[in-house]
Amino acid sequence: MRRWTRRELGGLTGAALLAVTSFRLARGQARPRVIVVGGGVGGATVARYVAMTGNNIEVVLIEPKTRYTTCFFSNLYLAGLRSLESLSHGYEALAGRHGITVIHEAAVSIDPAAKAVGLATGTRLHYERLVLSPGIAFKFDAIEGYDKAASEVLPHAWTAGPQSELLRRQLESMEDGGVFAIVIPPDPIRCPPAPYERASLVAAYFKQHKPKARVLILDAKDTFKQQDLFEEAWQRYYPGMIEWLPAQFTGGVKSIDVKGRAIRTAGDTFKAAVINVIPAHMAGDLARQTGLADKTGWCPIDPATFESTMQKDIHLVGDAIASGDMPKSAFSANSQAKACAFAIAAALTGAPRGPPHLFNTCFTFLAPEDAYSNAIVYRPQADKLKALHTFVNQVNEGPEIRQRVAREARDWYRAFTADVFGSSG
Repeated sequence: MRRWTRRELGGLTGAALLAVTSFRLARGQARPRVIVVGGGVGGATVARYVAMTGNNIEVVLIEPKTRYTTCFFSNLYLAGLRSLESLSHGYEALAGRHGITVIHEAAVSIDPAAKAVGLATGTRLHYERLVLSPGIAFKFDAIEGYDKAASEVLPHAWTAGPQSELLRRQLESMEDGGVFAIVIPPDPIRCPPAPYERASLVAAYFKQHKPKARVLILDAKDTFKQQDLFEEAWQRYYPGMIEWLPAQFTGGVKSIDVKGRAIRTAGDTFKAAVINVIPAHMAGDLARQTGLADKTGWCPIDPATFESTMQKDIHLVGDAIASGDMPKSAFSANSQAKACAFAIAAALTGAPRGPPHLFNTCFTFLAPEDAYSNAIVYRPQADKLKALHTFVNQVNEGPEIRQRVAREARDWYRAFTADVFGSSG
């Protein structure tokens, strides 16, 4: 695999977006309706970009929440480096600037035969094309003793909002000298480096406010992506503070004692003042209930159009899909959503459709002013998304490079969320 520079990848991204945003729908047609269920990064992006292709498509976005809080950058909130409000975004610009009908209700059913979405209020909406961006659901039965009720005591904080606030309060009230334990599930996982970023940034908080505290990582894996970058940073910034135990060492986490604040593995029991259990993932509930997921728990799609291979005229983007080499990340969802939007516009108008241009860029913090980034290009290949070109920061880079990446990450957040929601807040 060729290693590309970030500048080369940035040029490709700019060219791709210039090509797709120049597309416009033919005039003089009846307005077909595209319904988008889920107002996270994938859903908001696909709604915005379908609306931007022209004024001949009616776009309806169904999302029960009036504000969306990003999971990405929420580890900075846990470390006291950002407010939760700074990670919260509304849908006013999507409705006001782009003419999208935003319905703040829950979608509870989908009838693929009738091409209709049922809302919690009893309303049924019909569509020509449906896009689901349902995100993830948690396998609460994967670890004995850890169910949904337990997550209200030992938060996963893998959906940002009240869970993040609960975990932050627990970290703040923890006595100096206590242990913060993170239980990491097997892949695939939303934002693969995020658990290790969380360990790093919580350690940064401890270093300043609770210098005797420790971070314990109990991993379901034996290795993880960019492990060399994390381990070098842990040794440099937090010597003796972070302990990572792979599955081959512990035999895996077997049960959680919520009341006793204990984690039992195959060969030992670990007690901790604060326990952060991240459950194993699967596709969101509505996708599975509609028969869009296969036996893996994920939703297979045509990688060129993101149309479901299980149900015609239904597309899926984001964390719920079986995405091949493409990770479950916000930038992936955003890139997939744009490709999906233009595929839908082409299908509804008969306009020609070019190959999708798919990218992922990820910024990961190792310390408050030290971050690394990667950038990867993907192309549809057979029935999966295949990584073609990649750029990743390296261990031996100087501090000025990492500091610059940390600044770029904050600038990226502002620009990225503006692209998704049509505004900066």
